Order: sequence, then C-alpha cells, then structure tokens
Amino acid sequence: MSKRRTLNVDFGKAICYSGFRAGQQPGGIVPSYEEINEDLLIIQKNWKYIRLYDCDKHAERVLQVIKNEKINIKVMLGAYIVAEMNNFGCPWGGFFSEEELMKNKEKNIHQIEKLIVLANSYSEIIFSLSAGNEACVDWTDHYVPEDSVIKYVRMIKDGAKQPVTFCENYVPWITKLKRLAEEVDFISIHTYPVWEYKNIHEALSYTQQNYNAVAEAYPHKLVIITEAGWATNSNGRGILPDNVSEENQMVYYNDLMDWAKKDKKIIFVFEAFDEPWKGSSEPLEPEKHWGLYKVDRTPKLVMKNN
Repeated sequence: MSKRRTLNVDFGKAICYSGFRAGQQPGGIVPSYEEINEDLLIIQKNWKYIRLYDCDKHAERVLQVIKNEKINIKVMLGAYIVAEMNNFGCPWGGFFSEEELMKNKEKNIHQIEKLIVLANSYSEIIFSLSAGNEACVDWTDHYVPEDSVIKYVRMIKDGAKQPVTFCENYVPWITKLKRLAEEVDFISIHTYPVWEYKNIHEALSYTQQNYNAVAEAYPHKLVIITEAGWATNSNGRGILPDNVSEENQMVYYNDLMDWAKKDKKIIFVFEAFDEPWKGSSEPLEPEKHWGLYKVDRTPKLVMKNN
C-alpha cells in the first residue's frame, strides 16, 4: 500500500458534468468546443468543482476549454471501467461472453493509462482521480471485482500525483470494500434517497445516515459525496412519479447545500444538465431528468432561485 495523499482543496460547491445534448451520446456525436465552453460559463457562476466520469473525447475537450479559456473550475477526473465479470444480479443486463470480458480488461487498462496521461498533462486543473464508477455495487451492469479496482488504484498512484478515490454507492463501502477503502486516499459515495422510495421530507436525513454509516466505518478516512440529486420526472420505474418535481429538487438541493456549507463538506450534486440519451426511449425515463438545467440549458426552478 502506497503512502496516503491528502485531498487538499478548499471548500466549494461541486457538480457532476456530462455535456451530451439532444442527438449526442457517448460513443457517438460529442459536444463541440463551443458547446462545452457555453456549459462551463454557466457552471462557473455557481460551482467551483466538476466531476467527469471518463477519459473520452468529451473529457479531453472539457480540459482543453478550461485551460484555453482560463475558466476557474477544477476537475475530479474518472476512469470508466467496464465489466470484468458477469453480474447475474443486474436487472437490465450485465452478461458477457468470456471473449468480451477479456477485451474489457484490456479496455480498462487503456482507460487507466489514459487517466494517468491526462492527470499529468492537466495537473493544474485536475485535483483528484477516480479509478471507476459504480462498478462494485450488486446491481451494476459493469461489474469489476475489488481486486481489479485495487490494481487500478495502485497503477494510478504509481503514475500520477493527485489523490485517488473510487466512486461507488454507499452500500458496498459498508458491506464489502474494506480492502479497497484502505487503498484509496479518500472514499467517494453516492446516495439517492428518491431511488430508495424516501419522500422529500426524509431526504436529507437519509442522505446524512448514508454518509455517517460510511464515515463511522472508516473514521481514519475522508469521505465525500460524489453523487446526490433529485430527479424531476419519472415514468414510474423505480421512482414514484408523485415523488419527483422541480419543487422537490429545489428543496433537496438547498438542504444539501446548507449541510455542505455548515459542515464544510464536498458534495457533488448530480447533475448539471438533463441527458436525453440515457435510459429507455420513454421521454419520462428518470435517468433523463436529473439536471438542474434542462437539455436546452434553460434553468429549472432550483436555478431560478439560486
């Protein structure tokens, strides 16, 4: 185990950013330089930190725009690692041939290597690195065993100087990722009360319970929240339609920010902009509706009042 590095950043508001607009998606059409610049000029008015999920062309352009346009935003950059094992507990997939799993392992190595290159190329902008995203939780469609994630964390630490984490739902940190927790420099958790059928009046206290459960399990580790948010629409699959609205999103966001400010916690809100490419073809699929701004970049209620 390598020496622990400190996440040495000032307190500030943080948000998850993925800039794919109508007709764009990962692996397809990528937002242009000008579109990303427009997004970042919106974001910098309220947020100091953004989180990027992978090292694709979109992420490269974001880093280029921040550097070239001298935008005052710092980045948590992630590697998006894909399935190295079948996960029969995933309700919507997660099954691969042995050949696909072998190719995925090669893809993951390349993704980690790319993360290291970008971390070193943009060291003044990138303040932390993540070895993956929701790859160990029971329901994931891109399951990666803990041993592999540990290997990737060590690779990143050997190749880059920024502190390293792994972004995951709060449950696996409590139940099964104890060895990984000792390898990362800080722990990053995701908490979504609305996915667990909590109403808006229970939301903040439930988020705090999730946070405290992980923090108490690792009292020697810094814990931050890298995803917490409230959807504004639902087709009823997994989220009750009556439980989501722009009003509820505003309440949860304001409660999160009050808590973050009071306790000087880093909380990455999920997310900046709606992403219509996500989920099914149904327009009210909840995955499409987590943005604080709509896909056309007009503000939802929360940002009209902040």
